[in-house]
Amino acid sequence: MRIPFKLVLSLILAFCVPAVFRLAAQSPGGSQSHALPQFEDVTTKAGIDFQHSFGEKELSSIVEATGSGCGWLDYNNDGLLDLYVLSGRHVDGLTDISSPVHTPATNHLYRNNGDGTFTDVTAKAGLEGNGFAMGLTIGDFDNDGNEDIYVTNYNSSILYHNNGNGTFTDVTAAAHAGNPFFGTGAAFLDYDRDGRLDLFVGNYLQYDPSYRHFYSANHYPGPLDYGPQVNRLLHNNGDGTFTDVSRRAGIAAVPGRAMGVATGDFDNDGWPDIYVANDTMASYLYHNNRDGTFTNIAEEVNAAYGQNGEATTAMGPVFGDFDNDGWQDLFVSDARYHRLMHNMIHNSGKSGDYYFADATDGAGVGAPSAQYVGWGDGFFDFDNDGWKDLFIVNGGLSWLIPMEDTLLHNNGNGKFTDVSNAAGAFFKTRHVSRGACFADYDNDGYIDAFIVVLGGKGILLHNNPPAGQRNHWLTIRLVGTHSNRDAYGATVEAIAGDLHQYVQTTSASGYLSQNDPRTHFGLAQHTQVDTLIIHWPDGGLQTLHHVPADQVLTVREPAATHTQAGTASSSAH
Repeated sequence: MRIPFKLVLSLILAFCVPAVFRLAAQSPGGSQSHALPQFEDVTTKAGIDFQHSFGEKELSSIVEATGSGCGWLDYNNDGLLDLYVLSGRHVDGLTDISSPVHTPATNHLYRNNGDGTFTDVTAKAGLEGNGFAMGLTIGDFDNDGNEDIYVTNYNSSILYHNNGNGTFTDVTAAAHAGNPFFGTGAAFLDYDRDGRLDLFVGNYLQYDPSYRHFYSANHYPGPLDYGPQVNRLLHNNGDGTFTDVSRRAGIAAVPGRAMGVATGDFDNDGWPDIYVANDTMASYLYHNNRDGTFTNIAEEVNAAYGQNGEATTAMGPVFGDFDNDGWQDLFVSDARYHRLMHNMIHNSGKSGDYYFADATDGAGVGAPSAQYVGWGDGFFDFDNDGWKDLFIVNGGLSWLIPMEDTLLHNNGNGKFTDVSNAAGAFFKTRHVSRGACFADYDNDGYIDAFIVVLGGKGILLHNNPPAGQRNHWLTIRLVGTHSNRDAYGATVEAIAGDLHQYVQTTSASGYLSQNDPRTHFGLAQHTQVDTLIIHWPDGGLQTLHHVPADQVLTVREPAATHTQAGTASSSAH
C-alpha cells in the first residue's frame, strides 16, 4: 500500500514538532517578577462529565471537524456562573455511523453549586438541543432579567427563552430567529442602540454531503471545495420577534466562510462593530455606520489577510486592549500563524486614519503559534497583573491529532512570553481542542477555563494563584436600564495607580463560544480602583471613585443619562 508523502509528513510534524520546538519556560518580563498561577484540571472533582461527539466513530467531513463551542451564563440569577456546552451528534444523511459515547450526545447545562462542583440539569432545563450544534451566544434579548441562549447548528438554529424558573422554551419559530444554513459563530449586540439586543449570525459554507472528491492526505474535502455562505443580521423588534435586515444593513453584500465572530467598538465612536474570521479567504470587519448599516472595511484597515497578504485559515477573533492605550486591538487564532493586530487609529474622525498594524512577530506571538492549529482563544489577565494575556487551544485540523495548548503572558512592554510549560501540568498534555470559554466560575478573582475536545472529554481548568502572591482584582457586573440589560457595548475604564485599563462588555468572542459576561480587571498590588468610568451603550457616562478591590461589584445604569451618580452593590470574596 502506497502512503501519500503529504500524509506522512503531516503526521510527523503534528506529533513531533510540538514536543521538540516548544520553548523552555521563561520568566515573564516587565517590572514585576513572580511565580505564575497554575491551571489545574478539576473536571472530575467538579462533577463535570461531558463527552463531545461528532456523530461518527471516525472523522470524515468538514462539518464534523468544525467542532463545537461553550459558554458561561448565570441562568438562575444566583450570582454564580453556570456552564453550557455544545455537542455534535449523529444526523441521518450527514454522518454515517452513530458514535458510542459515555454520556448522551446532546448539549449539556451544568449548574454551579457554589462549592466548586456542578450538577447536570440539562433535562430539567430542556436544553438537550435537536441538531448538530456548532456555536452559541447568550444574552437577555427581551430584557426580562433572565439570560437567553441562541445556538447555531448545521442547517438550523435554536433560540431558547429563559422562563426564569430553571427551564427554557424553544421560541425560534415564534421569534422568526431561524437560520437554515451552516451556522457557526453568532453574537448578541445592540447595533442600533435602541436598548434591545439584536442578533448577528455567521454562516460557514454550502456543504454538500454527496461531494467526495479529495486528495487522500486531506482526509475529506476542505473549505475551498464548497461555496461561501451569506451572514445574517436579525433586528430585535421589541415584541419577542426579529426581522432579517441582512441586505438592508449591508451584511449580505458579500458571502464568506465565517468561523468565529467578535463584536467591539474598535474606533471608540460608541457604536459596536463586528469582526468575522473567515476560513481560507479575506476576513471581514463590519464598521457600524450609525444609521442601521455596516461597511466592510477589513481590507483598508489591514484586518482582512495575514501579514503577507495571504488568505488565512482564521478561527477565533477576540477584541482586547493588550497595551492599555484605550483602543481595542484584535487577536485572531489561525491554523498556521495567529495574528495580533495593534489598533493604530488616531481619533481625527477621518476614515483614512483607521488601520491595524501587524504586531504578531514583534510581540513574540508568531513563533509559538506556527507549530500548532489554533481554535478557541481568550484575551484576559490570567495573573491579575493589569495586562491581558492570551490563552489558545490547539488541535489537529483534518485528523484527530492532539496538541498542547498555549499560554502567552503579556509582559506589559508590548511583548508576550510563552509560559505554557510553567503554568501547570495541563499544558504538557495533548488534546484535539476546539471551543474554549473563560470565566471566574468560583468568584475568587482569577479567570478559569473550559475546553471542548473534539470527540473527547471536556476539560475544566481552575486557575490557582501562587500561595502568598495573589494580585488584587475587580469584577463588575453591569445592569442596563434604558441600555440593553446586559450592557453589551459598554466600555469600562479602571484607573488604579499607574494602571489605566479599558474593557468592553460583549457577548460571544473567540471560536464559537462566550466568556464571562462580567468585566474583569487585574489590579496587581493596588487595593482599590481610584476611578471607575462606565461609558454605557446609550451614551451615558457614570463615574465611581475609590472602589475597593477583591470584590464582584454590580453597577446599575442610572435613570438619567450623562450623569456621574449611580447605584452600586457588591459582594466581596
